[in-house]
Amino acid sequence: MTTNKNIVRVTNVTKTFQLGKIAVHALKGVELEIPTGQYVSIMGPSGSGKSTLFNMIGGLDKPTTGKVYIDEVDVSQLDAYELAWLRCRKIGYIFQTFNIIQVMTALENVTLPMTFAGMRNDEAIEKAMGLLDLVGLGDRFQHKPFELSGGQQQRVAIARALANDPAIILADEPTGNLDLKTGEEIINLLQNLSHERDVTVISATHDIKMLNVSDLVVWIRDGRIDKIESRDELTISVGRIDARNA
Repeated sequence: MTTNKNIVRVTNVTKTFQLGKIAVHALKGVELEIPTGQYVSIMGPSGSGKSTLFNMIGGLDKPTTGKVYIDEVDVSQLDAYELAWLRCRKIGYIFQTFNIIQVMTALENVTLPMTFAGMRNDEAIEKAMGLLDLVGLGDRFQHKPFELSGGQQQRVAIARALANDPAIILADEPTGNLDLKTGEEIINLLQNLSHERDVTVISATHDIKMLNVSDLVVWIRDGRIDKIESRDELTISVGRIDARNA
């Protein structure tokens, strides 16, 4: 069951990169609030600032000015150790290229974050097996990535992202390397996890199919929030997306 609490608050965030003598303003005063338990898609063209905003929310980068709060903690004020602790326990990451460790089995990949968090090995194994069952891979726990399909590897990545019971799952183009059918399965799996576990899923994506399951869609353009729409404000048809208030 979702609450009205905001798990993410972004206040007046700017980000400037220096490329030689040229200053690139990737974000230009972004304001954003994301409630707990929502499935949020951040969408925009390449170069819009989508990935930069995504990295800010994930604590992977810090703003030039402004604040990013994760569960009311100001990420920019954390030192390296505190930031690592936050990322380990509050945030699960899913990547387009899966980023699971090739020499490890599915079970070993999923237990790894729990080991880093200090969980006993037997407890980590039991929990990892439960998570692999949850994503439909309970019978593949001894398989290594080269023995799994792309969709199965992404399911391992989802199980790993859930290992430490995060408040947020950040999914960076989670369907980008998957075929249409498998991509839809992954999207639906993420939606179910969001609603059943009250986990906030934030996806940076170009995949229009994400709109079918998103509670909130954040459109970003030229480093600014263009508009924010709830699911019932969108009209979606094959080959076309229209916003009622566009």
